[in-house]
Amino acid sequence: MTLDSVSILRPRGSTLGPISVVAPAYNEMSVIREFHRRLAAVMTTLGTAWEVVYVNDGSTDATLSELLRLSGEDAHITVVSLSRNFGKEVATTAGLDHSGGGVVIVIDTDLQDPPEVIPLLVEAWREGYDVAFAQRRSRRGETWLKRTTAGLFYRIMGRVGHVALPRDTGDFRLMSRRVVDAVLTMREHHRFMKGLFAWVGFPWKAVPYDRDARHSGTTKWNYWKLAELAVEAVTSFSLFPLKVATVAGVVTALLAAGYSIFILIYTLVFGIEAPGYPSLMIAVLILGSVQLITLGVIGEYLGRVLNEAKRRPLYFVERVVKGASLSAEGASPEVHLAPPPADPQVSGDTS
Repeated sequence: MTLDSVSILRPRGSTLGPISVVAPAYNEMSVIREFHRRLAAVMTTLGTAWEVVYVNDGSTDATLSELLRLSGEDAHITVVSLSRNFGKEVATTAGLDHSGGGVVIVIDTDLQDPPEVIPLLVEAWREGYDVAFAQRRSRRGETWLKRTTAGLFYRIMGRVGHVALPRDTGDFRLMSRRVVDAVLTMREHHRFMKGLFAWVGFPWKAVPYDRDARHSGTTKWNYWKLAELAVEAVTSFSLFPLKVATVAGVVTALLAAGYSIFILIYTLVFGIEAPGYPSLMIAVLILGSVQLITLGVIGEYLGRVLNEAKRRPLYFVERVVKGASLSAEGASPEVHLAPPPADPQVSGDTS
């Protein structure tokens, strides 16, 4: 963001309204209480009403029980428990759906993203920016392979993607309400939230920070899941794989045509030799491989078209325990069990 764009920012010094913090959680029983302690300590210093929307994404440990205990101790807490594990991208969307603040902050609960960075994000909002995203200067507790593959992913997306994806940036960010409302209009099945956040645009600012190691527990993201997320990102925001398949087909066709001409001339000049079994097998294997790869790429995109056509809801909510921090003074927490499903006109599925 350059100084030339300052004129499109919101007025500086705008009054900070209610803040919603969205925190998806999956099997984070061992860290959730410490996360909330640190988060609450930070939020109370901001001098405004706030809430935290914890989304239990079908945890199989005691995460939900711990969240319900916390909600009984702190009226700032809203617990949204999904009917099963839908994945972090959908859980984040569910939290945004249930947030009520004029400013929304998305953060993970594993304490790799320190809540103490939030005041820096708020300060960027006060400067007039609609989006303030935390950009990693360092990544403690991660292997060389993880850091290298992450850097490679951002470089590839920067070259082939249709949207400018900020490097070394996760979901940890602050967004104004108009940005959140814009993101929530997009209900596609295969969700890559970092791409959606970037796609809607609006004035933004990067806030550098040092990412910590996990406070406790183990990561839920193995290399296979990270590879799947990378495929989601590329296929959601780029047609580059289809273009590669097209180019590969054209190149193969040109090579085949050239080789056919060579064989024809060779036969006319030198006559027919003994059949060339090795060269025949090589040609068949090459052509077969190109065809299978191309069909696989087409299948990835076609599968996404199929899921869009189903128009299933993004998620179902098993229960909502809503605090009173953004409600009238003295209001009691609300508990909703098995609410009606989301409007299918604005929902999608990830499965």
